[in-house]
Amino acid sequence: MLGFALVGCGRIAQKHADLLHGGHIKGARLVAVCDVKPDRAEFYGKKYGVPHFTDMHAMMAGQGASIDVVTVLTESGLHGRHVLELAPYKKDIVVEKPMALTLDDADAMIRACDANGIRLFVVKQNRYNLPVQAARAALDAGRFGKIVMGTVRVRWCRPQAYYDQDAWRGTWSLDGGVFANQASHHVDLLEWFLGEPVSIFAKSRRALVNIEAEDTGVAVITFKSGAIGIVEATTATRPKDLEGSLSILGGNGTVEIGGFAVNEMKVWQFTDQGPSDAEMLTKMRESPPNVYGFGHAAYLNNVVQTIGGGGSALVDGLEGRKSLELISAIYESIAAEREVVLRFQAHHARLGQRPPV
Repeated sequence: MLGFALVGCGRIAQKHADLLHGGHIKGARLVAVCDVKPDRAEFYGKKYGVPHFTDMHAMMAGQGASIDVVTVLTESGLHGRHVLELAPYKKDIVVEKPMALTLDDADAMIRACDANGIRLFVVKQNRYNLPVQAARAALDAGRFGKIVMGTVRVRWCRPQAYYDQDAWRGTWSLDGGVFANQASHHVDLLEWFLGEPVSIFAKSRRALVNIEAEDTGVAVITFKSGAIGIVEATTATRPKDLEGSLSILGGNGTVEIGGFAVNEMKVWQFTDQGPSDAEMLTKMRESPPNVYGFGHAAYLNNVVQTIGGGGSALVDGLEGRKSLELISAIYESIAAEREVVLRFQAHHARLGQRPPV
């Protein structure tokens, strides 16, 4: 039984805590929580019946014997610092998306975990959605033929009140905008299906909210295979979430997965029909309660199996870095107002940059 401790008790923490405390992850349990805000730490500690702390080092000192995995759920811009501070405790680490806001932080996180002989897992739960898994199996089987185009659309609603809940939201130093936050999973899916990107051209704007970063943007990505990728992302959909979708178009087939959390198979058509194809549209329809979907349970099960020696990590530090590099290139293109060729060195993008003291 692996003991999980949570560092950060914000919005996403409830998803992790409910799964770990409720016995939904075989071989795992919640053993401690931590947040710098005492009221949040106390609320989670009492709700889930585990010790709570306001300092993660005090948590590791007090509960270290029962902790096997630390899950970092703090602000995106603090992931790097927190992983570096936790790595010497030699506990495996799970970090929510995005793994960091800068490639320098991501590289330092990977090195620190390697140096301390621990695993680093980056949460990309949408890869485990049932329709996404079916589409990936079709890709691996070569059913699409030559990939022509892939598109992801994030049309969600985040009003000003959402950003006002926490001062770090929408800031360059700790969060970024829709590309770095809400659309990061979808950018990951696009790259997972289309392969290595070679260039990006992107544009963005602040449409409806008062934040530092963008709430709306588009990006055109050219992949090594010759395929073109399109990212359409906004949190300016009103009055509620509309969709989080993925479309893959190939010479021999097309798949579109819609719903508001990449959860509903909309189109499944191939030149050569298989025996199970007729059932895809009826079988591959999930109805998650929110945009987080159902994938966290499968993701955490993969973490437990990997640590136990029964599997391999679907998204480790190196895999998580791939989509971060693509997101970083999107921001560089926006700031420089030109196409950016990977591999690149950021000169203009403000993502992850802290203001001078």
